Amino acid sequence: MLVLEDGRRYEGRAYGSVGQTLGEIVFATGMTGYQETLTDPSYAGQIVLMTAPHIGNTGANDDDMESRRIWVSGFVVREPARIASNFRSTRSLDDDLTGGGVVGISGVDTRAITRHIRSAGAMKSGIFSGDRFALSDGEQLELVRSGAGMRGRNLSDEVSTVEPFSVPAQGEKIGTVAVLDLGVKTATLGHLAARGFEVLVLPQSVTAEHVLSLKPSALFFSNGPGDPAASDLHVNLLQEVLRAGVPYFGICFGNQLLGRALGFRTYKLPFGHRGINQPVLDKTTGRVEITSQNHGFAVDMPIEGVHESRTGFGRVEVSHYSLNDQVVEGIRCLDIPAFSVQYHPESAAGPHDAEYLFDRFRDVVVANRAAAGAGDAK
Repeated sequence: MLVLEDGRRYEGRAYGSVGQTLGEIVFATGMTGYQETLTDPSYAGQIVLMTAPHIGNTGANDDDMESRRIWVSGFVVREPARIASNFRSTRSLDDDLTGGGVVGISGVDTRAITRHIRSAGAMKSGIFSGDRFALSDGEQLELVRSGAGMRGRNLSDEVSTVEPFSVPAQGEKIGTVAVLDLGVKTATLGHLAARGFEVLVLPQSVTAEHVLSLKPSALFFSNGPGDPAASDLHVNLLQEVLRAGVPYFGICFGNQLLGRALGFRTYKLPFGHRGINQPVLDKTTGRVEITSQNHGFAVDMPIEGVHESRTGFGRVEVSHYSLNDQVVEGIRCLDIPAFSVQYHPESAAGPHDAEYLFDRFRDVVVANRAAAGAGDAK
């Protein structure tokens, strides 16, 4: 049984592990990439409903894992594949769900549930199977309503690496980038290394003093789950590193944290942006990008005009925005070397529409290093 916070109930079949799970229910619109979705740390604390009706047909493998494990709290599908058929498949999706302890449900009307979430908004939910299916309607609903919501919740410590590690640069090394792991994806690290960065991945608990002691060429904040308003420590760290003149690039959660570091507030979207088909306008080029997104919060900032940072970082403007609902999708600082985007440029939506952002980051770091060298020469 899938139970929503507002009392809606949907009966289906157990899928994956059997038992009970609680989380915020959200929907993802990707027709492909279910394994990347399941292993994206940004989905921690959420029950993910796939709008594509047939899930699991290409099985699962180690290469498509975006992190070390599955992070979703639960999984909702219309029809799971009975047979996994793909030359890259090494196991079934059912095996991964069961092995990862993910409680799921299948055989429900995912289109009806999606329409309801779009109308009522993302909300607390729960899946109950096995012995937990026998609980009364009232008991199940009470468990759902007593569960933790996403607003005001900091999940970075649950998904971040415990120990720092590094990824070597590919080709000619141009510098080092300190990556604050707030839920970073494997593909992101690969893109940074491919641009000549030695990648130093750090736990979310590090201090600004530690980051600066590493003398990085740049700082990168990753995607991640939770409410950016509950991450003041990360905002303070970012402000200190920006004041030291270190170039910055952030994606998803890193975009929201840059917004807050600049003095703007963030807010919770009704049902968020999740999927691999989200259209975004790059205001600099006028080009429309098809992007991959996974976020339930956004930066509150006018999409037109140049604005003054409320925390002393100079002029700021919105660089990208959503064509569906005009949500801020990118921020560019005009007086310091810092920018960010709300979407996931590593996720191959488009399929390569947004990869230029990693090149832009490389160019910013190279230009900053050249400027610093010219200053030293003078």
